[in-house]
Amino acid sequence: MTTGCLAICVCASALAAEPVVVTEPVPAHESFAMDASAPKETRRINVYTPPGYDAAKGPRYPVLYVLDGGLQEDFPHVASDVDAAIRAGEMRPVLVVGIENTQRRRDMTGPTEFAEDRKIAPVVGGSAQFRAYIADELMPLIRKRYRVGDETGIIGESLAGLFVVETFFEQPKLFDVYIAMSPSLWWNQDALVLGAQSRLKAGGFGHRTLLLSSANEDNIAPQSARLAAALRAVAPEGLTWRYDPRPDLQHSTIYRTLSPQLLRDAFPPETGAATRPAK
Repeated sequence: MTTGCLAICVCASALAAEPVVVTEPVPAHESFAMDASAPKETRRINVYTPPGYDAAKGPRYPVLYVLDGGLQEDFPHVASDVDAAIRAGEMRPVLVVGIENTQRRRDMTGPTEFAEDRKIAPVVGGSAQFRAYIADELMPLIRKRYRVGDETGIIGESLAGLFVVETFFEQPKLFDVYIAMSPSLWWNQDALVLGAQSRLKAGGFGHRTLLLSSANEDNIAPQSARLAAALRAVAPEGLTWRYDPRPDLQHSTIYRTLSPQLLRDAFPPETGAATRPAK
């Protein structure tokens, strides 16, 4: 999650009895709560609809699911990037669905065999349950409430990027587009990377897009490069992928720097070129 995705500034002043809170602008959107069954809790969902959506009749739109998708997380800047790109004609219209966190480290991590990993939170290893919530509860609700088509994408950074990559391997047909920035592939002693070639050889991916990137991080960039090497060696037919190593960026800056272009590449205008192939 990008820590600076919602700027909250508390301004102390002798002239003001209460602090002034300045929040990052976010395009017009709807927010609602939904009850999840597993685990039993309330989830907060934020939804941006593109220009023209409010017409009585119209097309069905692709859906981009944003992890860390709360109003104090990454939803504001992703929705703003998408809105700007659509209005500039640089991206085809999509809905943006932000999933606000409840227990982030539980939901974004899979099982681990290493005690050191389990120290990051009281509960970890809940990614399969979180993925089931998205697939079986959230996505059907979005299809019911909004005018959406079959094309879907998911975007995340850091532990959320780990979840994106894990989902790509565990349930590749759940999304059409996977965007993972600086994924925490160190989790479970690089297990996703170590098993990548055998999973890729097994196939079952179909026509998918995977956009992978990393910043200047000793515990993420090497693993990301090894995953890219596995893709380069045995990428299955139908998979469009790209790896963008960015040693000029930091963990705290990669999301906002790269996501505008990655989103345009993932959902180009109908008349635009397809996503660029792997380097």
